[in-house]
Amino acid sequence: MNKQRVLVVDDDHEVVRLMRAYLERAGYEVLVAYEGETAVYTLRREKPELVLLDLMLPGRDGMEITRLVRSDPQLAHIPIIMLTARVDDTDKIVGLEIGADDYVTKPYNPREVVARVRARLRNHGEMVQAPILAVAGLEMDVGKREVRINGRSTPLTATEFDLLRTMLEQPGYVFTRDELIRRALGADFEGIDRTLDSHIRNLRRKIEPDPKNPTYIQTVYGIGYRLIESAASNR
Repeated sequence: MNKQRVLVVDDDHEVVRLMRAYLERAGYEVLVAYEGETAVYTLRREKPELVLLDLMLPGRDGMEITRLVRSDPQLAHIPIIMLTARVDDTDKIVGLEIGADDYVTKPYNPREVVARVRARLRNHGEMVQAPILAVAGLEMDVGKREVRINGRSTPLTATEFDLLRTMLEQPGYVFTRDELIRRALGADFEGIDRTLDSHIRNLRRKIEPDPKNPTYIQTVYGIGYRLIESAASNR
C-alpha cells in the first residue's frame, strides 16, 4: 500500500527535521520545502495528500501559497494545516478565511501535529461504499469528493467538504457547534470559537446563491447549524 504523503513547508530546518522524524515514524512519506517557490513547485508536481505550511516564509509566504492552492482546481482539495508563531486570533481567522483547514500555534508538540494530520487524512480518505448525497440542487459524490450545484462543479477545501458532508447526511437535523466540529472534523480538532464560523462562511460563499441570505445552510441561533431538508436524497 502506498504511503500517504505530507509536504512540510518551513524555513526552520530543525522544525522540518523534527516533524519529518515524527511523521515518518507514524507511517507517512514526507516531502519538504524551505521556502515558497519550492513549496509551490512540489505541490504542483507531487500533489501530496496534506500540507503542513508555515505562515512566515522567504519569498511567497504561507498566506499566498494557501490562496494559490485554493484557486487551483487540481490542488484545491488538499488539506492545509497552517503552522504559525502568531498568537493573535485575527491572524488565525485570516488563515482560515483564505482556505486553511486548521492551524497549530508554535511552539507545538509534534505528537499533537501528527494527531491532527492523522485525523484530517482519515476524514479525507473515507471512500469505501461512498454514496451520492443530494438536496435541492446540491449534490455530493462522496467517493470522488466532488460537489455540484445545479450540475456545476464547485471545488471545496477538505474541511468545507467534511462539514457539508456531515450536514448532508442528516438534512434538517440541527447540529450544535461542538457536535458539528466533533463529527465533521474529529475529536482531535481544536480551535477558537470562531473557527467553525469562518469555515461555514467560506462554504456559503461557494454554494449559496446569496451568501448573505443562505438557502442551504441555516443558522439556528443559540444552537448551531442545519442543512435544509426539502428534496433530500441519499443513493
